[in-house]
Amino acid sequence: MAEPAAGRDRRHPVVRRREREAGGPRDLRIKVSYNDDEMTVVRAAADRENTALASWVGTAALAVATETVVPVSADAKDVLKEVLRSRAQLRRAGNNVNQIARVLNSEGEVSDAQLRSAIAALETAVRRVDEATLQLMRERRPRS
Repeated sequence: MAEPAAGRDRRHPVVRRREREAGGPRDLRIKVSYNDDEMTVVRAAADRENTALASWVGTAALAVATETVVPVSADAKDVLKEVLRSRAQLRRAGNNVNQIARVLNSEGEVSDAQLRSAIAALETAVRRVDEATLQLMRERRPRS
């Protein structure tokens, strides 16, 4: 028996398709147009999820339409990351203030340097959260 050609024995990964809906067959169609750059981005997203292109577009459109997923710009993602970092810093600074209060309530001593350091960390964290919140508010799109 002859050996298969070198290129024929490669197997392509199976591409996932959208699951069938209980509501019946999907027979309504729309046409979506992209330029070359946009198509490259959409194809890359579908490839990342190992999903057929039309399936990925349909699933993404339904997720946005049903508000299962809210589209977020890359800038907003960075702002959200900053909010999460700031919240963690606020937690740590709040913990420091609680430790200082515990010491003061038990008639212990807290140095001026310790108090200044805790307050400075708290002020920095609050400022970062304020800045990130304002940025998110500026980018927020009104729902119509």
